[in-house]
Amino acid sequence: MQFGPKFIIPSAILTSFILSLGLFVITAGASVPASLGSGTANILTGAQDLAAPGGTNSDPAACNVSDKYPANIIKWCSLITSFSQKTELPPDLIAAVIFQESGGNHLAYSNSGAVGLMQIMPSDGMAESFACSGGPCFRNRPSTGELQDPAFNIQFGTQMLKNLTAKLGTYREALKAYGPMDVGYNYADRVMQIYEQYRK
Repeated sequence: MQFGPKFIIPSAILTSFILSLGLFVITAGASVPASLGSGTANILTGAQDLAAPGGTNSDPAACNVSDKYPANIIKWCSLITSFSQKTELPPDLIAAVIFQESGGNHLAYSNSGAVGLMQIMPSDGMAESFACSGGPCFRNRPSTGELQDPAFNIQFGTQMLKNLTAKLGTYREALKAYGPMDVGYNYADRVMQIYEQYRK
């Protein structure tokens, strides 16, 4: 099933387009789970065990996110903390992305088709409308259903952000590539402002 019109992206802007929409970037020497590219649900063994029923924080003692964040962000604290440790990203930076992207709503769905807490483009839905020369641009992404799972979404989003940071050198540059492609540094600066305001 097709959703909306097909868009053919000129090859001259393809690289920028892919980075800006957050297409998964694998950097040299990075250890990346194969399931990230295949869209399978078993993205991390035991990922579901990190969350209490409903996918929220199960152990306040395991929380490394600043308590300055609102409750809708703090509820995902154990997941943020766990994936922060695995990717070596600051937990408050991950929390800032979630705050900006979804406000903590794990079922968030954007006008462009991005899904979940960290607003990842899926392989299905509206994202099928983005066509690259080899087929749909996001054909190797997880499904909408998979990305609505909080543990899966945060793991996928933090791994993307880690790889962008490794490739581009700074959080600001990584966030610029992670966010919308047509806003320059506005998105990156907004997330960094949230990070500075709320971090411990």
